[in-house]
Amino acid sequence: MNFADLMTMGIKNLLRRKTRSILAIMGVIIGTCAITVMVSLGIGLSSSFEEQIKSFGNLHTIDIYSGGGMVMDSSGQQKQAKLDDKAIADIAKLDGVTAITPIETAYMKIGIGKYVAGVSITGVDPEVFEKFGYELREGRNLAGNDKYAILFGRNVPMWFYNPYSSTGGYSESGEPPVDVISNRLKLTADQNYGERYKSDNSGGEKVDYIIYDAQGIGILENENDDTSYTAYMNIETVKKINEETAKAQGNYQSKKKEYTNAKVYVEDIDMVKSISTSIKDMGLQSFSLNDMLDEMKKTSGMIQAVLGGIGAVSMLVAALGISNTMIMSIYERTKEIGIMKVIGANIRDIKYLFLFEAAFIGFLGGIIGLILSYGLSYILNTFLGAAFGASMGMGGSSISIIPVWLALSTLAFSTGIGVLAGYLPAKRAMNLSALESLRNE
Repeated sequence: MNFADLMTMGIKNLLRRKTRSILAIMGVIIGTCAITVMVSLGIGLSSSFEEQIKSFGNLHTIDIYSGGGMVMDSSGQQKQAKLDDKAIADIAKLDGVTAITPIETAYMKIGIGKYVAGVSITGVDPEVFEKFGYELREGRNLAGNDKYAILFGRNVPMWFYNPYSSTGGYSESGEPPVDVISNRLKLTADQNYGERYKSDNSGGEKVDYIIYDAQGIGILENENDDTSYTAYMNIETVKKINEETAKAQGNYQSKKKEYTNAKVYVEDIDMVKSISTSIKDMGLQSFSLNDMLDEMKKTSGMIQAVLGGIGAVSMLVAALGISNTMIMSIYERTKEIGIMKVIGANIRDIKYLFLFEAAFIGFLGGIIGLILSYGLSYILNTFLGAAFGASMGMGGSSISIIPVWLALSTLAFSTGIGVLAGYLPAKRAMNLSALESLRNE
């Protein structure tokens, strides 16, 4: 008996007992839906976690801080680790590091005509900044010879406001009130610059802050917490501004030889963890969003396992239903089995016939269950996705995701469950005595 004969006979046998077959298939459908939808919810949660992490910054970057750790020098003595130019050079030599820049920050006031904005300025090495993979919305990137050139984060141009306007404040919706690229900018550490109402932050002493002429050169496209709310300048210029501001305020000290933090870019995301560990071994502190992502993946993995386990219980019940269907089928077809053996049917063909029937129940139930699962997933995403995204601080988000591998795995699992559930009944049918079968009937 070839496979086509087995398939034809098996389907006919299932159709002869429609009610019992339909009930068994419905059990598989419910089990398939339960597993698929439950696991898809876990995958959707994991995907939402990852998107939320990406909104914080770039997964390829590592932030470095001078944490006061200890490191052994060439003489074998313990000394405090410093984030200085030597440390920057040593980190740059690590295998997998694409770029590294020290960071110098300054909180400045930027003026364009009657409009002003308080902006956090991040000083970076312009020679390597382009390697960090930030996309430009308009304009150009920082260049090595730039001095008072400013590269704005995506949302910063929206912060400019007119202090003398009755509306006041700023908005991050609509169009920016000023063009930060075509207009000349004024840059100063004086937080009262351009303000209608002045505040006294100098203890009553007059401070002569320098007002610098600056130029906006571009706006970044990236929309995340790491880049959207800051502006970038040449680190040497920011150092100079901080020194001159300290002198104006009367608290200038000797030129710093250390940095408070730095940023590393790693092209191969799989190497981020090992590089971060190497940096910690140097006595420095390091942080990568991948650390947070790994923890979230562990949590979501546990959630997926729990949800999948709940769905698997339904499939176990379906397996019992298939097994019961096949056992009852054997009792009802005892004479048929005996006749098949008497006329010379191979006992393995009898076994394969019952296995096929059980597998077909699992396969058909799996197919229908997957179709229903995709429908349920669509409904969940349509009606609950927006609410879930809002609760996660994001836009519309898919709370149920059914990747191809999940669909194929579930179909294989449902078919396999059918085979396993039908194995013992099929073996029983194979071992039935032909004469005993005819006599009992």
